[in-house]
Amino acid sequence: MTNIDTQRLKRLCEDLCQSIRPAESEALEAARQYVIRELEASGWEIERHPFQAQDSMLVTFSGQNLIARHPRLSDPEKPLFCIGAHLDTRPESPGADDNTSAVAALLELGRLLPELQQTGGAWSIELVAFDLEENGMLGGAEHARLHQEKKTDLRGMVSLEMLGYCDPTPGSQMLPRELVGMYPDTGDFIAVVGNQNSGKLIEAFKTGLKTVETLPVEILQVPQNGEMLQATRLSDHSPFWDAGYPALMITDTSFLRNPHYHQPSDTVDTLDFEFLTKVTQGSLEATRQILNQGY
Repeated sequence: MTNIDTQRLKRLCEDLCQSIRPAESEALEAARQYVIRELEASGWEIERHPFQAQDSMLVTFSGQNLIARHPRLSDPEKPLFCIGAHLDTRPESPGADDNTSAVAALLELGRLLPELQQTGGAWSIELVAFDLEENGMLGGAEHARLHQEKKTDLRGMVSLEMLGYCDPTPGSQMLPRELVGMYPDTGDFIAVVGNQNSGKLIEAFKTGLKTVETLPVEILQVPQNGEMLQATRLSDHSPFWDAGYPALMITDTSFLRNPHYHQPSDTVDTLDFEFLTKVTQGSLEATRQILNQGY
């Protein structure tokens, strides 16, 4: 099994967390340039996709998604798989877990996939650094709209959303009232959240994550598009659900576990890099399997 570089994950998180990067900020543009450099060093070609969108208060924001494709892993004749993470943070938080941990994982997937994946797989892949997630999943909504407009044969999408916080203390995991007693109360697992249209994608990602023997994995498949459990909609996968695509959120469960969520205290020293390494390793294995054989 290929080893994820834990020290690189830590370096990526430390570099990106040197400044807070909210919507439309210079720090966010600097972070985009950093992500572009890292992915280009691994052979990816980056498309900047600028867009404008309104939040729930009808305030208009300018955003920019980064869409990465690799010559050896991209074939317009093949079905497409999308995996992404949002790059923006809240204005009051450096966002080490939310969502730098997931961006670091995405960049590590970007480094390893071209080395491991040969041409001839069943599916193509794109990596996306989403913008304006913290303003209402606006980057995810724009990307889902783009694929609908292009009539892309998009077979699945995965949003990496907060992957680096782990607390092995019993009672550290909160649960929505509807799920109490159905899941562990210890915050040491990674969650795979899908909707009713995502059963095969859930199974494919669960299989990959479970190749990491010491990583606890929990699955939640919500009815319809998660409207009855709003916490399951709080990432860039939800616009893909609404557009009819199979999509997942891979998450450490965010505010249900991490007390630093949307706080100035969401700093790199609160991350568990052993846990983040395991989640990244499992995500790599799941992605490889999907690219090789679909699902």
